[in-house]
Amino acid sequence: MKIAVVGNYLPRICGIATFTQNFVNSVLTVISKGTTSPEIFVVAMNGKNQHFDYPGIVECTIRQNYAKDYVKAAGYINSSKSDLCVLQHEYGIYGGESGVFVLSLLECIQIPVVIILHTVLKTPSFHEKAILKKMGERAQRLVVMSHLAIEFLKNIYGIPEEKISMIHHGVPDFGSVVIKKDRILNFPGKKVICTFGLIGRNKGIETVIKALPAVVQKHPDIVYVVLGKTHPMVKQDSGEEYRDYLKCLVGANGLCDHVVFLDEFLNEDELKQNLLGVDIYITPYLNEAQITSGTLAYAIGSGTCIVSTPYWHARELLADGRGKLFDFGDSNDLANVLNKLLDDPAQINVLREKAFAYGKEMYWPEIGKKYYRLFTKVLSSAPLSKKEPADIIPVVPDFSLDHIRRMTDTTGILEHSNFAIANFNEGYSLDDNARALLLVLMAYEQGKESEALHLADIYMRYIQLMQKSDGTFHNELSYDRKFSDENESEDALGRTIWALGYLIRLAPADGYFQFAKDKFFRFFPHFKNLQSNRGLANAIIGLCHFLKRYPDHEKVMKTLHVFTQKIREHFYDESDGDWKWFEPILCYDNAIVPLALWHSYQVTKDTETLKVAVESTAFLDREATVDGRMSLIGNDRWYRKGEKRPRFGQQPINAMALVMMYRQAWLVTGDEYYYRKMFVAFSWFTGNNDLHIPLYDEETKGCCDGIEKFGMNRNQGAESCISYQLASITVSAAINERQSMHNKVNL
Repeated sequence: MKIAVVGNYLPRICGIATFTQNFVNSVLTVISKGTTSPEIFVVAMNGKNQHFDYPGIVECTIRQNYAKDYVKAAGYINSSKSDLCVLQHEYGIYGGESGVFVLSLLECIQIPVVIILHTVLKTPSFHEKAILKKMGERAQRLVVMSHLAIEFLKNIYGIPEEKISMIHHGVPDFGSVVIKKDRILNFPGKKVICTFGLIGRNKGIETVIKALPAVVQKHPDIVYVVLGKTHPMVKQDSGEEYRDYLKCLVGANGLCDHVVFLDEFLNEDELKQNLLGVDIYITPYLNEAQITSGTLAYAIGSGTCIVSTPYWHARELLADGRGKLFDFGDSNDLANVLNKLLDDPAQINVLREKAFAYGKEMYWPEIGKKYYRLFTKVLSSAPLSKKEPADIIPVVPDFSLDHIRRMTDTTGILEHSNFAIANFNEGYSLDDNARALLLVLMAYEQGKESEALHLADIYMRYIQLMQKSDGTFHNELSYDRKFSDENESEDALGRTIWALGYLIRLAPADGYFQFAKDKFFRFFPHFKNLQSNRGLANAIIGLCHFLKRYPDHEKVMKTLHVFTQKIREHFYDESDGDWKWFEPILCYDNAIVPLALWHSYQVTKDTETLKVAVESTAFLDREATVDGRMSLIGNDRWYRKGEKRPRFGQQPINAMALVMMYRQAWLVTGDEYYYRKMFVAFSWFTGNNDLHIPLYDEETKGCCDGIEKFGMNRNQGAESCISYQLASITVSAAINERQSMHNKVNL
């Protein structure tokens, strides 16, 4: 059995590094007793600007904030002929927002994966929840260290219980340790109270210091030892501010003879020696949200009398009389508990005996055996199989306009948001209100939202407000209703024609129909001014909708031919070799251009239009597809012909246009390839993307603004949310269309 282990590793100073080393040694001990040669290597995580002199077992390292390192490490693991990968997980040790880069590693690994979870949150952020859910999908097994964590995984993250195993945090074998006189915690004639571990404000050490005056008054022979270095991340951000505060607190309470700070990071042997010399061990953490505590596990294993606040792991480990609890931050309560224990040494011995008996099951040799049995079971189960791109049929979340409503007031839909909250400072745009009108009309037409027409009224009023007396349109409107656009936006004009054309074709009432015709033809004399590819493309789709109601309208048909010819000429001018596109760059809303040609061909039956539609669709399909997922053209810089394709700044509008393009290509040709690729494009929203987490927010029913270098842009502006909902409703329409075709065939 060959195992690759990913995580922090000594000499990096942190609890997970210590855990990983002990874990590796315990499993190696078990494997070495079998018939196979023991083989384990480590892929170690380095934090920002960190480099360590690792032992030989570390064969590969990952720089926390370098996304490419994760893919390279996966390649190393895949080429190592390992049977299994074991990943230590805690959000803070991996790069990107909430450690999202770890998903790139997991997606590229081609062998079974077991993930050991050191943190399971009850109230995760969007990123944290999405990451853990994705890990639950990818891993063959998740290991947790408490029973409560199992409930969290099932009820909060939706992970099936059969994928979860509970194995205690391992601790050294304290049963055969002989206490040496030269240990650090050697205070003859003193009762030693201790807190150990990496120091930070969340440890709540001040609670103990404030409790000590009442304890010292009755028991002047006590000494409280704070053993541990300041956490490296705390020291990096705040220096020794917290430790200095604690020292000042000691002086202010007259405790200089009773409190000792030892700025040490003990190795395993030193830790065993010193824990066995402690009379009472305290974990005074400030809140309940700690699902695993390595220091508490060590204290249980050593058979120490433990006093703790009732955080999650403490409530579980100290149940059945294995320790005493006191309220969070309550120094008076702690003082009472300590005095009662110090008054009654027999009670201390009872607590120690119960803890020691329980802790024997947590010794690393026993834990190593449990992990080995788990790994054997995982490897004996069904082999890992990766879905082919054609098999990716994502679940389409239930349609909802909830977030669209939140972004809409009596004037229109607001353009931007701060996270999920509308940003009034940025005002409104014609672009978004035209798209929003199209969305709610499609929702109403498909029976998705009975109240969609109420929103349609608002967006039509906005369009009416923005149309000038000469028939052209303003685009931007400030929140105090002042026109704020400096230049006319052809994109916005084209999208408005698209929405009006759709409304003319499928108006739910005559008043809507008359409104759309009036706005459409008031702008009609200005159609000739449209020149940009996207302005023309959006307008073409609107013209095609119009012509499906009025197929003999000569002026509109002529305009359609003229616009289509302009786009084709752009294609002929720029297309060469492998670059089959309409301009020398790929930028935003790319698929809208071939989408328009598919619509145009459906109406005109022009074979030259079909040829350009097919070639440009194939080109974009190739450029936007990576390993069976859509990797959209990023807008942190445009993708210029002959240059490297940008990866970040991916936006929902690009995915929406791809979904619509594939659906229209399928409707025109009947080619199942396009139908399948429509689902692949939609799955970009639901997690089949470069970050491997969804942009669609199940809580708000909105959509994040895009994929950036740091992770997900959590703002949920109008363009992004409308783009997602348009993609969703397009997929739903295609599913219904296919079912209708199937029913006709079976008649």
